[in-house]
Amino acid sequence: MLVSALILIGILVVFTLGKSPVFRVDRAGAAIIGATLTIATGVLSFDQAASTVDYRTIVLLFAMMIITSYLNVTGLFQLLGDYTLKKVKTRKQLLLVVILMAGVLSALFINDIVCLLFTPIVITVCKRAKISPVPYLLGVALAANFGSVATLIGNPQNILIGSISHISFTWYLSVALPLAALGLGLTYLVLSKAYPAELNGPLDLIPASSRPVHRVLIRKGLVVLTCVVAGFVLGFEPAVVASLGAAALLLTRRIKPNKIYVGIDFNLLVIFVGLFVIVDGVAQSGVLKTVLAWVLPANGLHLPQFAVLTVVLANIVSNVPAVMLLKFLIPATHSAIWWANLAIFSTLAGNLTVTGSIANLIVVELAQKQGVKISFAAYLKLGLPLTIAVVLLGLGYFRLRFGM
Repeated sequence: MLVSALILIGILVVFTLGKSPVFRVDRAGAAIIGATLTIATGVLSFDQAASTVDYRTIVLLFAMMIITSYLNVTGLFQLLGDYTLKKVKTRKQLLLVVILMAGVLSALFINDIVCLLFTPIVITVCKRAKISPVPYLLGVALAANFGSVATLIGNPQNILIGSISHISFTWYLSVALPLAALGLGLTYLVLSKAYPAELNGPLDLIPASSRPVHRVLIRKGLVVLTCVVAGFVLGFEPAVVASLGAAALLLTRRIKPNKIYVGIDFNLLVIFVGLFVIVDGVAQSGVLKTVLAWVLPANGLHLPQFAVLTVVLANIVSNVPAVMLLKFLIPATHSAIWWANLAIFSTLAGNLTVTGSIANLIVVELAQKQGVKISFAAYLKLGLPLTIAVVLLGLGYFRLRFGM
């Protein structure tokens, strides 16, 4: 128990800070080291460690990354950006378009990747229009988190939850979509009030990007994506459906495979594998049971308390590790509601601070490389009240809909 607890504490420190305070170790490295120590110290045998990995989650995540990367290489995201820019006339209209695009795309793709692709486009557009990119980048980060709430493929933790819980894709969509839409609407209102000087006024004509797009390949990608989502809705195995979609897109003579592979976040896949081993080691060692018995109320945990615990823990250790730890608290009765609650509130928690989700960090770091600074305080000023408001509304929503 002591060995397992020390491994978990060390890993959570790295995940909270983003890197080791002593060595040059990032989150992926920490996951590798932690999983290795879990096996080497005898907490789990090698065979036990291998059996803890949920390969459906890994395969689904990998396949969705291929689909997203393919559509980026073919120029879909650039084409969407150029098309919408022709329609907007004012700065507030541009903000609305940025929020809607980031939100909708994050519901269909993984929000981390959407931020990775969308942030440079937004910065380029703002520089061409000679306007401050800060409110628009904040819109990307906030909307990407809120949009990804809507589906079980919108972010890594939802993909994990969908894979291990087997809850219905369409049922979850019906539960989460109202909160996702509410979050996007409030994001627009809050940013409009917070940045009146930057967002008032007309928008100068912005020339289209010179980057080529492959319209035939884009159509192929959209057809495949539609089929994949249809497979999810119809209840087929998500990992198999997504893999078939990825395989279909790799069958091409016009795109070099390496261009697609570049868009795959292998670090995230490694993090997932490592966390599966570490968290299961903690559970089997008895540490988790001991901690939960000490922390949880004697009369058991109720759904609103579980939601608040999710928000707090996700902001301490990041949302993916939080989900892997909290999955052990899901009761057998009404489990689908609890799983949906975990998916929604672990994602909403990501908007509280800059470090609340990887998507936020991607936006901030890419912006900094382009000379645009978004401070922790500037983000917190918007993220804190916005997250608290949506979380409180979400608690009321669950109470009204499920009586819990």
